[in-house]
Amino acid sequence: MSSLSVRLKPETLRTSAAVGAAYALLGTKFAFPIKILFIENLTDGTVTFSFDGVNDHLVLPKNGTFALDVSTNKSNMGTDLEIPETYGVWAKETAGMVGGSVYVTTFYAD
Repeated sequence: MSSLSVRLKPETLRTSAAVGAAYALLGTKFAFPIKILFIENLTDGTVTFSFDGVNDHLVLPKNGTFALDVSTNKSNMGTDLEIPETYGVWAKETAGMVGGSVYVTTFYAD
């Protein structure tokens, strides 16, 4: 009897020490469909995040975090949910930016 296993692997950490008034891509777009996403705003101000670089999707206050684990969910079509590899995370200053960094940690199934 053979055993199939799926391994959870991290992509390279994405970060930015300088978040400006316009959206900037953090690192690169995802290389694989993402199962787990973790965003940390370790700046001194509020940061807005986007998954397409155009529309606002998420706002985090200073020292705010966002965790999303889609690997435990199924779609209504019976398949696993995932964030497409064509997506990325963009960030822009919202208010009160002084210093610090933002970080994006992602995991994919292999």
